[in-house]
Formats: sequence, C-alpha cells, structure tokens
Amino acid sequence: MSGPQATSDQKFGSPETAQDPDILPNMLDAKLWQNPCPFTFRINYLALLYNTPLYAWVQDTYGLKRHEYVVIYSLGLADGGSARDVSRTSGFPKNTLSRAVKRLELMGLIEQRTKAPGGGRRQALHLSEKGWKLFNESVPAFEALEKQMLTPLSDGERQILFELMSKVVLGAEDWAGDLPQTATLDPKLDLVMNTKGETQ
Repeated sequence: MSGPQATSDQKFGSPETAQDPDILPNMLDAKLWQNPCPFTFRINYLALLYNTPLYAWVQDTYGLKRHEYVVIYSLGLADGGSARDVSRTSGFPKNTLSRAVKRLELMGLIEQRTKAPGGGRRQALHLSEKGWKLFNESVPAFEALEKQMLTPLSDGERQILFELMSKVVLGAEDWAGDLPQTATLDPKLDLVMNTKGETQ
C-alpha cells in the first residue's frame, strides 16, 4: 500500500489508471490519501470495523440492541448518570435512549430511577446487580478488540493519539449539530433540473 503523498501530488486517480480501464483503482489508498475528508474517513472506517462485530455479538449473546447496550456501558463507567448524559456522550437521540432505558428496567438491568442531585427533572440511572454482571462480562471483548486495533502503534504513539483525539472530542461542542454555512445549499445557485423539477 502506498504511503501519504505530498499535497501537490494528491490527485484523484493516477494518469495510468485513468488511461487504462483494466487497471482497477485502489479505493483504500484513494480514501486514505486523496480524500477531501481524510479525518472523518479514518474515524468512520475504524468505528465500523470495531462496532459491527461487537454489537452483533452483544445482540446474539445478551439480546440487546446497540443503543440499549450503550446505556449499560455508559452507566458502567459513570454510575448515576442520566439518559440525557448518555445521549450527549453517545450521539443517540434522547427519545431512542428513553425507550432503551424502559426496556432495560423491564429486563432488570437498571434499578428503579431516582431523582438526581440538584433538583429538576433529571433522573439518576443505576445498574442493577444483573446489569453490573452483564457489563463486567462484556467489557473484556471490547477491550481486546481495541488492543488489536492499536497494535501498529507504540505506547508513546497511543498516548499522543489519545490526547489529540480527546482535544477533538472536547471541541465538538463548538460545531456538532449544525452544518457550516459554506456547506448549505445557496438558493441563488443555478441547479440543473429535470422536467419534473427534481435535481438531477
């Protein structure tokens, strides 16, 4: 696999590939080194390779959907958190997590909800004994796959990666949820329309 190229050399498709239809492009190389969104490709690619087998295993082993297990995992790390906390730190909508919490309560994995300190409508969520057992049984599988994922990196490289990624995560509050103005469609632009008035 080829390494990163200088910016001036990053062109979509090599001349050889463009001229010879029998030479297939290396799509992974293209997405790594010729991608206008290189960071998000890497994040999404690794997340899919990591999450897909793990949550299929969780479904088969414990009968839990991904968003339901995310509640278990979140409370295993921060016992007493609220559904709103889980939503903010996982990206799942609050109504989706509300349904998940209700099902987990019926399954006996979460204890009956209590008022969170500080007043208001926020309710603290706690894993039951059964919930803690599930958490402790399942976490090693997540840890093992992450360890395999990070095998190419030294300990020092992992620490640098964690610190840089943490900065990106903490900065997400400044942009998450809204498209930048430059990415939204300008109604003044001339669009190519078909006879039905739909964009082609």
